[in-house]
Amino acid sequence: MTSFTLADVRERTYKKRDAWWTVFLVDPLAARLVVWTANRTTITPNQLTFSAGVLGLGAAGCFALATWPWLMAGALLFHLSFVLDCMDGKIARLKGNGSVFGAWVDFVFDRIRFFGCMLALLIGQWAATGNVLYLILAPVVTFLDLFRYLNGSQVAKTRRSMRRQLRVAARGSNGSPTVSPSETADTEATDPDGADPERPAEADPAPVVFIEEALRDNPDLDAETLRNDAHESGARVIDVHRGFTDRFRWYTSVRNALLRGRVRPHLFSGIEFEMFICILAPLTTLIVPVTLLACVGLLVFEVVIIYKLWLATRDFTAEMAKLQRG
Repeated sequence: MTSFTLADVRERTYKKRDAWWTVFLVDPLAARLVVWTANRTTITPNQLTFSAGVLGLGAAGCFALATWPWLMAGALLFHLSFVLDCMDGKIARLKGNGSVFGAWVDFVFDRIRFFGCMLALLIGQWAATGNVLYLILAPVVTFLDLFRYLNGSQVAKTRRSMRRQLRVAARGSNGSPTVSPSETADTEATDPDGADPERPAEADPAPVVFIEEALRDNPDLDAETLRNDAHESGARVIDVHRGFTDRFRWYTSVRNALLRGRVRPHLFSGIEFEMFICILAPLTTLIVPVTLLACVGLLVFEVVIIYKLWLATRDFTAEMAKLQRG
């Protein structure tokens, strides 16, 4: 019987980049529970997903009761539900027993858990206090959560499209370009229709290096060294984020410092948004201020992503013109 260790879990199941909430407040517990679960039980990822859903329903029920002891219980159940939700993916990667249907179930249960708990929390507070502001916040939170999913998907799709066009132009070929694994992990959202099948390395006659993606995969590198190494190897170096990094020169050093700790630079993503509303807000009973803070934090980071994409499209146009001129 295979005996998995904590080192196995960290090496084989940890994401290279993750939300800071997950890195600091979830993974330390989830990893240890995964070791015990994988070695001592036959629990499957789908069973963990359904268990997380049950705890999520329990959290929603607690939130609906509206008083502080129940709000605290709901926050605890929501956190434990998220821990189990992280464990299902880790078990699947560790044992290789995940499934396509399981990934769909995991996604759907995530959304049901958050919307159910958020609505139970806000409507429960409205029923208890009569403050209509809780009812106003519900559609605002719903809109922002849907917006971040749509925005993430479209930003990722646009970035992949730019890379494909630049890769083809750099090679002077009409063929389909290779898409590296890093090109499919720009945001939380993924778009299966936006990625091309990966070709063998020997079929790539003209390697193309995208600066930001290479630095994100190895934050210990610096851009100048990477450019020199790429030129020496005959690769074409392309940087469609120079417009952003030139304007915010501190960004690269901050990003690299975060990435060395597995923390992605998108510091207020959907995970933090959910945890602030469904854990921090009920624990502090400052439900309106904390929810508003979460909404502002999410919106600010989404605007930054859009701004960075806009600058990248300008760099993309300039790079395409340069490549077309030869």
